[in-house]
Amino acid sequence: MYTVLLFRCTQKRGDELSTLGRPKSDNPKDIQLKIRADKQTIEDLQFCCKQTGLNKSDVIRLGIKKVKQEVENKK
Repeated sequence: MYTVLLFRCTQKRGDELSTLGRPKSDNPKDIQLKIRADKQTIEDLQFCCKQTGLNKSDVIRLGIKKVKQEVENKK
């Protein structure tokens, strides 16, 4: 039998208590996206990540921004 203990860390700031942890983001990325990809696309994504030092999510977001700019420039 296992016992699970949950702790909530707080820090006293002035007269109020605040929860410790990561600061709240101005633009939280709380939506998950699932895609289907072939082997070559995954290899290309891994190559881009290795060359840029960015993670997969950042490379994909950058790609979306670049495509959006191209579409807007054609108008």
